[in-house]
Amino acid sequence: MRNKFSNVLAQFAEKNKKIYIVVADISPAGAMEEFQRKNPDRFINVGVAEQTMISVCAGLSMKGMRPFAYTISTFALYRPFEMVRTDLCYQNLPVTVVGMGAGSIYSTLGATHLTQEDVSIAKSIPNMQIIAPCDPDELSDALKYCIKDSKKPTYLRIGKAGEKTFSNNSEKWKFGKIRKLNKGKEICFLSFGPIIRFAFEISETLKKKGINPSIYSCHTLKPFDKEGLKKIFKNYQNIVIIEDHSEIGGLGEIVKVLAYENNYKGVITAFGLKDKFIHCYGDQNDLLEKHGISKNSIYKKLKKILKI
Repeated sequence: MRNKFSNVLAQFAEKNKKIYIVVADISPAGAMEEFQRKNPDRFINVGVAEQTMISVCAGLSMKGMRPFAYTISTFALYRPFEMVRTDLCYQNLPVTVVGMGAGSIYSTLGATHLTQEDVSIAKSIPNMQIIAPCDPDELSDALKYCIKDSKKPTYLRIGKAGEKTFSNNSEKWKFGKIRKLNKGKEICFLSFGPIIRFAFEISETLKKKGINPSIYSCHTLKPFDKEGLKKIFKNYQNIVIIEDHSEIGGLGEIVKVLAYENNYKGVITAFGLKDKFIHCYGDQNDLLEKHGISKNSIYKKLKKILKI
């Protein structure tokens, strides 16, 4: 996704001279390097000073610019939290904070680079919007929104590299609207971010059993599409949530609260990161499996629920 981010932003920046990229110790490569070469005055590397990155973006925004703060997700939100809250959100400035490699993606680098709680934290800040695209195509649409239409601070939660595209031939992407990626009936998957791949993999297995699931991308986590979810409640008796985020404050919690408020009588099964720090290193799939998130563990649980 980071390549798509750089490419799309570089394309828009050729015509829109208000676009700035402010990074914290991120070496430019590919399209980002091209952006820096063509626009040296609009590419700012503050070094290992994430608080400064956010404050510089706030200043640029107050002067009418359209800045993007870009770094690894843990350092985009956690370290400069006070500046995100006070400099951006309190003043309601249209700055996009891009957290790259969110969730458990940086599994080889340990707990310092894992963002288990970022959605929960960002969701709690007034005025903050949260977008978490499931693939490069959704990221492209989200970026266009952030550049052209957003009037508020936005936390853009993205992957790293090599993500597949799942959303082609799907419903049109709209900010604040749940998006149907695959039309089915018996069961519904809700997810966000690159981990949506598990929904597609499990769907292929379920199809062999005569079950054709629907898959929805909940790319906008704040403001959340309550009306869209109400329709899902009406149409499905089995809802499965898969997220690369803590089970506290993420998509699962959002859906369960709204299910209670709407008197939903169906079954909700949520798979998220457990409420504990991750102390292991290595392959992301191995790390997720320790939290009960894998194709096999999810399918095994669904077999019992669906009685197949």
